[in-house]
Amino acid sequence: MGAGGGRLGGFGGVLWGLGGLSEGSYMEGGYLGSGGGWRPYMGAGGGLGGVGGVLWGLGFAVPIDPAALPPQLRRALERARQGADFMPSSQTCRVLAAELGPGWRGLLGAFEERPFAAASIGQVHRAALPDGTPLAIKVQYPGVARSIGSDVANVLALLKVTAGLPEGLFADRTLRLLQEELRWECDYRREAGCARAFRQLLLSDPFFSVPRVVEELSTQRVLAMELAPGVPLERCRHLPQNLRDEVCTQLLRLCLRELLEFRLLQSDPNWANFLYDPSRHRMTLLDFGASRSLDKDFTDHYVEVMRAAVDGDRAKVLRKSRDLKFLTGYESKEMEEAHVEAVLLLGEPFAAGGLWDFGAQRTAPRLRALLPRLLRQRLVPPPAQSLALHRKLAGAFLACAHLGGRVPCRDVFEEHYGRYWGHPK
Repeated sequence: MGAGGGRLGGFGGVLWGLGGLSEGSYMEGGYLGSGGGWRPYMGAGGGLGGVGGVLWGLGFAVPIDPAALPPQLRRALERARQGADFMPSSQTCRVLAAELGPGWRGLLGAFEERPFAAASIGQVHRAALPDGTPLAIKVQYPGVARSIGSDVANVLALLKVTAGLPEGLFADRTLRLLQEELRWECDYRREAGCARAFRQLLLSDPFFSVPRVVEELSTQRVLAMELAPGVPLERCRHLPQNLRDEVCTQLLRLCLRELLEFRLLQSDPNWANFLYDPSRHRMTLLDFGASRSLDKDFTDHYVEVMRAAVDGDRAKVLRKSRDLKFLTGYESKEMEEAHVEAVLLLGEPFAAGGLWDFGAQRTAPRLRALLPRLLRQRLVPPPAQSLALHRKLAGAFLACAHLGGRVPCRDVFEEHYGRYWGHPK
């Protein structure tokens, strides 16, 4: 599933081409975000500030070779990739004092000043409540929220000059949407609200759970949640096949529940946001900063595009794609055919009977072959809501491929499709 030379991965790239930036793409160093230690906003020198963060958020979902980038952008991206330099302890303590008050240490039973992980715009520390309850406290890097607008503008200007972006990428609009998402991620109060919503929605779920937000320790720039046990999804390849199959099946179920039942997406596909606890056979979800809701009108049309792909109904794929505003009706025949073919290919897992073996699938080369036509001939930008949805789907597909999962995708789809329209299977 790799995308050698920094190009888009098969699922990730064509999902972008169909509508929305896909963070679930591979780069030369591996899956973006898979290490759980990304440091995009620490600055890259040369006056570029936090452009590494914008590149990280973009998921580098543009079909260009990193070698084509100017040295400043390459350095910013590499710095983001390597997770260089945490905040000094003194700076961390100043942020905590500003947010929680000068007596913040008295609110805790313990606090480790050295962070154990990094988030996209902050770093995470182990701590404990006075009663011993273990916590993870996320502290935002100073100045991140103020710099987003200029960082996005810098990235866009440099990419336009140096990378030769195709018109069908609609880079201006894509980066504006990215800027909005980054602003959401800077609002830890919003993230806390999304985490509470997901915790409630998944309260009775037998597999997924969400840690409790500690309200009295959470502010605009500090987020405290109970520390969850488990290992990141990327480290689950050693599990027995039957467990990997179950994990992947649950990931696909979660995607469809978020799309069709909750109409609320946790859209960051970073594999470090999924912690599997083998002792309980449970998975904890983390990082709700980029969560977004979906309009019912959007999901009504989108689920019928999926239905058409499952049924192999090319005419309906085309018709419902127009209803969804992926297409205008004025595209060339070549563009329409490429779009329909891509939708059908992406629907193959859900159309197949029995178990779909993500580890053995070979659709990525066919998907990549369609991307140039999709980017070259697209007349309108895709729907804004597809940005998060396609990032979510690409991340799930890539995770299933990474784990070599075998999933009854058709059964999963039919179950949730029936529930959506009120006639459960």
